[in-house]
Amino acid sequence: MENVWLQITEQETERQLDTHLEDALEPSCRVLIHNDNVTPYDFVILILQRIFKLELIDAEQVTLIAHTSGMAYVTTLPCPEAKRRVGKAHFAASLEGFPLTFSIEPE
Repeated sequence: MENVWLQITEQETERQLDTHLEDALEPSCRVLIHNDNVTPYDFVILILQRIFKLELIDAEQVTLIAHTSGMAYVTTLPCPEAKRRVGKAHFAASLEGFPLTFSIEPE
């Protein structure tokens, strides 16, 4: 039984390493958030924390910059991951009826 657990653990570790290597080989993209006058502040903070994995203080700062400047930098990710997270954020916003918008640009 111990061998099976060790084998599963080794396979998971190898899979995670492969994923990290694939991500490292992907081109990077910058994620930007765009201000709108409809989406509630608390919802924006929630999306930045849950989907983009920002700490509360960073999410608040990004939100403030977007509010005052019209747009703000969120994070840099491998392009496929950036597209996936932006898609999740847009989907979550649309479910709530908010026009929250993110864009992606190559780094």
